[in-house]
Amino acid sequence: MNATRATKDEEGATSNAPQFLPWQEETARNWLGNRDRFAHAWLIHGLAGIGKLDFAVAAAASLLCESPVNGLACGHCAACAWFASGNHPDLRRIRPEAVAVEEGADAAEPSEDAEPATGAAKRAPSKEIRIDQIRSLESWFNTATHRGGWRVALLYPAHALNVVSSNALLKVLEEPPPHTVFLLVADAPDRLLPTLVSRCRRLPLPAPDPDTALQWLREQNVEPAREWLAAAGGAPLAALRLAQSGEAACPPWLTQLVGPLSKGQSPDVGTLAEALEKVAASEWIDALQRLYTDLMLASAGAPARYFPALASGVAQVAARMNTAKVAEAARWLTRQRALATHPLNAKLFAHSTLQRVVLSCLA
Repeated sequence: MNATRATKDEEGATSNAPQFLPWQEETARNWLGNRDRFAHAWLIHGLAGIGKLDFAVAAAASLLCESPVNGLACGHCAACAWFASGNHPDLRRIRPEAVAVEEGADAAEPSEDAEPATGAAKRAPSKEIRIDQIRSLESWFNTATHRGGWRVALLYPAHALNVVSSNALLKVLEEPPPHTVFLLVADAPDRLLPTLVSRCRRLPLPAPDPDTALQWLREQNVEPAREWLAAAGGAPLAALRLAQSGEAACPPWLTQLVGPLSKGQSPDVGTLAEALEKVAASEWIDALQRLYTDLMLASAGAPARYFPALASGVAQVAARMNTAKVAEAARWLTRQRALATHPLNAKLFAHSTLQRVVLSCLA
C-alpha cells in the first residue's frame, strides 16, 4: 500500500507523489509545515496496520520535493519524478532483505544497502536489519546531497534492528550527518533499544476514527467493511490485507470452537486441530488472543471488539467461565505466541493449545 499513486492535484494535473492516507493528512501538514527546526531523526509509531509506512514514504517524498505545497510533495518537480521512478539519489531504504523481497526486489541481486553474499550456497533472505546495512551508509553520508537538498534514510520496521545494528545506528545519530533526516517506523517503541529511542523525536500516529476507516475500506471495495475492521482491531490497512487474503472476517474454525462452548459443551478438538494444521500458527494464535479479549470484554459487559459475529456465543461463554482461569490461559497463550515460528509438529501444537483454551472456558 506504500506505492506511489497517480492522483489529480487541485489544478487537475496528474501527480505521481505518494499520497498520505485521509486520516494522516492533517498530521502531515502540521508536522511538515514547520521545517526550520526539523529534528534529524523521527520515530514514527502507532498501532500496526494504520499506514505508518505509507506515512513515512509520503513524508520522505515531501522532504525531498523541491517545490512542496503546504509542506507536501508537489508531484511535478524533478525530485518527485526521481522518487516516483525509485531512483532518487538522496533516499535510502534500510529494511531486512526479506521485506525487500516482499516489496518486489530481486532476491537474486543484492539490495542497495546490503553487501553481496559470499560462498556457493544461497542463504535465505535475512529478517533482520544487519550492521553492514548501517555501515554501508557511511559513503552516502560523505557525499554532498543532490542539488543541495535534504537526504532521507527510511528505516523499517525498526524492531528488525538487532543489538549490533542498533548500536551502530545509535553512533550515527549521536553525531548526525548534515542535511540528513532519519525516519524510523515502528509499531511499539518499547521493543527498541531505549538509548536509540532517546535519540529520536517521537511522532505518534493515531488510528482513524471508525467512520473514516469504514469509508476508506468501502472505497477499496471491502465488504462487509465493519466486520473486517473489527477483525483487524480498528486498523484499516490490516483490515484490507485480511479481506484480500480470501479468508472470512471470522474464521469458520473459530465459529466451530465457540458454538459448543456457548452451550457448555466441549468442541471436537481433533477436527479443529486438523483444520489448523495448514494454517500458520501465528495466525490462529492471534485469532485466539483476539477471542480472549472479546471474552474478557463480555465478562465486563462491554461489546465485542474483534468478532461481533460471535458476540452472542461469546457472551454465553463469558457468563459461564471462570474469569481468573481465562485470564491465566490468555497469559499462557501469549507465551505460546513466541513459539509460533519454531519448527514444531503443527497438528500437535494446535491440539494442545486448543485443549488448554477449551479447559479455560468450561466452568
